[in-house]
Parts: sequence; structure tokens; C-alpha cells
Amino acid sequence: MKSMLIVAAAVSALFAQNAMASDPAKLAQTKGCMACHQIDKKVVGPSYKDVAKKYAGQGDAADKLATKIQKGGAGVWGSVPMPPNNVTPAEAKELATWVLAQK
Repeated sequence: MKSMLIVAAAVSALFAQNAMASDPAKLAQTKGCMACHQIDKKVVGPSYKDVAKKYAGQGDAADKLATKIQKGGAGVWGSVPMPPNNVTPAEAKELATWVLAQK
């Protein structure tokens, strides 16, 4: 009985962790993205809606954007460069896919 409770607790913790990881808006918040970007208005960087419009119809957009999220970039949206971000490749791809869905 005690071992079943431990297994149940471990499974619950795993599901909770996966649920948090699959919330890209929360990920954007915790990784500091929202300090420079908002969904529908320009702050320091472009709005996510503007990014989605710029990359619309490009088949490799999520990969391109994920690379920019990880490594940073400059010159696409003006003179202020975007610094590299401390995200894993999977997090960068999740964020990029979410940003591109903001229409």
C-alpha cells in the first residue's frame, strides 16, 4: 500500500511537470521573453502577432525562430538586437511554435 502511494505521488509529480512544460505562455514569462515582447503590442521587440505575420507561410519558420530565440539576432526588427536566451532547443522550438500561432 505504501509503495502504491509513492508511485502515485511520483506519477502525479511527473504529470504536473509535463503540464507546466506544455504551457508556452508561462514558459515565455518564466524565461523573461515578456520583458521585451507582448502578444499584441511592440515593447522593446516586436509583438508576437507581428512576428507571426512576418513568418506566415514559411515552412521553416519555427526552426528559424527557435534558432533566433536561442542564439539571438539583430537587424530584422530594427537596431536593438535580441540577446541569446537561456533555453533548451526543445523550449526554443515550443516558444517559436507558440509565437507563430499568435495571429
